[in-house]
Amino acid sequence: MTPSDSTPFAGLQPEPILDALESLGFRCDGALMALNSYENRVWQIGIEDGAPLIAKFYRPGRWSDAQIAEEHGFTAAMAADELPVVTPLVIGGRSLFSHGGFRFAVFPRQGGRAPEFGQPHILEWMGRLMARIHMVGAREPFALRETLDTRSFGADSRDWLLTNRIIPPDLEAVWQGVADQALEGVRHCFDRAGKVVALRLHGDCHAGNVLWTEDGPHFVDFDDARMGPAIQDLWMLLSGDADEMGRQLGHVLAGYETFREFDTRELQLVEALRTLRLMHHSAWLARRWNDPAFPAAFPWFATNRYWEERILELREQIAIMHEPALVPR
Repeated sequence: MTPSDSTPFAGLQPEPILDALESLGFRCDGALMALNSYENRVWQIGIEDGAPLIAKFYRPGRWSDAQIAEEHGFTAAMAADELPVVTPLVIGGRSLFSHGGFRFAVFPRQGGRAPEFGQPHILEWMGRLMARIHMVGAREPFALRETLDTRSFGADSRDWLLTNRIIPPDLEAVWQGVADQALEGVRHCFDRAGKVVALRLHGDCHAGNVLWTEDGPHFVDFDDARMGPAIQDLWMLLSGDADEMGRQLGHVLAGYETFREFDTRELQLVEALRTLRLMHHSAWLARRWNDPAFPAAFPWFATNRYWEERILELREQIAIMHEPALVPR
């Protein structure tokens, strides 16, 4: 079988996975362990006389070769500045390879545990690291990768869901009305913020993409790297009610501003970006529903209850976006 939209990873079985690594000159010992990933397929592969390696097989049709090259170039630039990011191996002058109809990259294995974002010193450490990442990200823009904005994450998501009749018929009109109000709230937040600078971002900066060791945090998985405001890489470090998030944000910015000035106007965008992420996530699940991994992992998506909860969630976001912006404490 060959990959297609309905079976994107058909044929990606143990033997071709091992063959792909061995095509680069590695001698595999046959040990394979699937790692948590839905958008792509990621495997830890045992290597004879060496440490295991991580092989990432890219979802067909998502990014072009040139867009993946931009991601790899971004991580290489950060590594050159001695930032703790996991970068793909360069073999024969290349970091993106093809085998059996799949594109893949190979990474060193990075150990670590999930960070404890509730601790002030960890939040400050994360702030310092994010500032240094953004210093690299601000040097030059992505030429081909997407920009996180109201259209790409919000309006396009809404329109795709409606055009493809994904929402249950009895909830479609209600969801559309709430989605329209939510996008209007997002636009007001961006208007209040004014013109903010877009730079290259990690794009998906949550605890699952950070591995903590005795030496501190290590960033993995820049697959969602794109252009956008700096606050996108900071707000997902926060949790709890407004007071708790304000305290956490104070620690993050204390670390961040050790290396880079933060534009406080971007605080107007925290809940707008959260709203866009919620809408984009629903569309992402729908777009990937033909991949057998998604119905197995997200069975509740195909229920009325899922969309009822999303309607409530968007209504809550509409109310929050009309409240004053988050204040660091």
